[in-house]
Amino acid sequence: MSTPSNRPGLGALPFAVGTTFRVWAPFANSVTVLGPFNQWTDPGTPLASEGNGCWSADVHNAQVGDPYKFKVNGEWHIDPRARDVTHSVGDGVIVRPDFPWQNAFTMPPWNELVIYEMHLGTFPDQPESAANLFAAAAKDFGYLRDLGVNAIHLLPAQEFPTDSSWGYNPAHIFAVESAYGGPNDFKSFVDEAHRHGLAVILDVVYNHLGPNDLPTWQFDGWFERWNSEDMGGIYFYNDWRADTPWGHKNRPDYGRPEVRSFFRDNALMWLEEYRLDGLRFDATNYIRNVWGRDEDPASPANLGGWGWNLMRWVNDEINYRQPWKLTIAEDMQQNSWLTRPTPEGGAGFDSQWDAGFVHPVREALTVPRDEDRSLWAVKAAVEHRYNGNATQRVIYTESHDEVASSNGKRRLPDAIAPGAANGWFAKKRSTLGAALVFTSPGIPMIFQGQEILEWTPFGDQNRIDWDRYDEFRGIHTLYRDLIRLRRNGFNNTRGLRGQHVNVFHVGEAGVLAFHRWDQGGPGDDVVVVLNFTAQAYPRYRLGFPRGGPWWVRFNSDWQGYSPDFGNAPGYDTTADPSPRHGLPCSADVGIGPYSALVLSQ
Repeated sequence: MSTPSNRPGLGALPFAVGTTFRVWAPFANSVTVLGPFNQWTDPGTPLASEGNGCWSADVHNAQVGDPYKFKVNGEWHIDPRARDVTHSVGDGVIVRPDFPWQNAFTMPPWNELVIYEMHLGTFPDQPESAANLFAAAAKDFGYLRDLGVNAIHLLPAQEFPTDSSWGYNPAHIFAVESAYGGPNDFKSFVDEAHRHGLAVILDVVYNHLGPNDLPTWQFDGWFERWNSEDMGGIYFYNDWRADTPWGHKNRPDYGRPEVRSFFRDNALMWLEEYRLDGLRFDATNYIRNVWGRDEDPASPANLGGWGWNLMRWVNDEINYRQPWKLTIAEDMQQNSWLTRPTPEGGAGFDSQWDAGFVHPVREALTVPRDEDRSLWAVKAAVEHRYNGNATQRVIYTESHDEVASSNGKRRLPDAIAPGAANGWFAKKRSTLGAALVFTSPGIPMIFQGQEILEWTPFGDQNRIDWDRYDEFRGIHTLYRDLIRLRRNGFNNTRGLRGQHVNVFHVGEAGVLAFHRWDQGGPGDDVVVVLNFTAQAYPRYRLGFPRGGPWWVRFNSDWQGYSPDFGNAPGYDTTADPSPRHGLPCSADVGIGPYSALVLSQ
């Protein structure tokens, strides 16, 4: 007869001479664990009921690296909290949580972040063998550092069915995808990223599980029936609330404290054991509402507020333990409550992906006729923010969702000029979009390959064509130059890191201009001018916030960026005390077609 363990924690927890196994199975009649430590001899080593829904035992000789599996009521199950698995329908593996970390790292201030979104399965240059993708991607950290980004947003790397996926079908959320490498491979990836000055932000999927290869499915034998169907059991809603866009019966039951703890512990594991610098929560609108909508608070579709409370709890825990770490919501409903502090009733996220930027900006860049572009929509996109704080939004023109063929989407150059993504129109307007991303208030993000004019749609089988780096090295230089300006690399564009923006000109001629600043003054005030037409303007009179000389720090029409660009003179200018566009001074500028200028003092 076994006795419960006195050691805390859930899952497989190694100690000096064995391993503690503890699992939540409130409706089970018996739970045993099997592995090489008992020669996989049926029925295995029994776990004792603790009387609180959990079963546990200290099993001597169960060692780090041993595979293991539970039998619950005589049925085989992988541990839902297994830190490693042989594959999604294989065995759990006992893992030691410690790691010989080598590199200290300080998270950059959020107004200095530049994010690079990466899918581990398609980013490396050449096809890599399974379990080598973390190391393969890490070889290019020097490239990312030199490009100027300082944060990697990694698409989900938790264990999923098969060996290729976007990652948004997680089966084992505590385990690293076995086709990418093991837990130590991921930790080495993070450690090496930190050595190169790169933060690592991981996508986590808490709005649904699976739907396939789920260790949580009917885990202890209990489940209910809904509309004549067997439902998922203790980890899931067992009625209409289980329905998600990614499966018919796979929304977690946020009303159960043990399920909420399952996700809270998972978030803290990634941040503390793996030393990740932030988390991006996928589709938070489906955590807080069955249909992913904003509805009356009393609506049953809001799940009694339990999903909302889960997000608040996780963010409070992170802020209490590691407040410098970044949490990002992908909600796309432009809901300012997501990024309000929890004491004010908000969900407590630090930032959120901004639909108020990407959709109107992409529309303005892709509409074929210049006269059909809405510069007023672009103005609203530049000015949009949540709760008066620029860093509460992540802004971009490409993300995995926006460029995936399975979503009916295209990479931006191909959306601008279908079939001619390497042509003049595609290069000019996509780089105009890049200038908007890096000069507008917010945390800028680009998607892998965007900096080399990648136009193949994203998919888990579509590897980045790195030969484009040589073909479009000038475009890469353009992105590098913009990122340096955004991060104030030359100490003369500090305003691009500031909170303030004034879109002071929306011209009928298709020119938009805005002023960015932090505290104001030389080296701080920045004026950004964007021409959304095919017409060059050798002399265009604009307002300026200060008199005196203004130097062009960036001109996207420079032929060094592409030999077919026009090299229109975006000359240095001097502002005189003649008010214009609501500003105290004015000056002439020159700007090429579909081009951007950045000027400062």
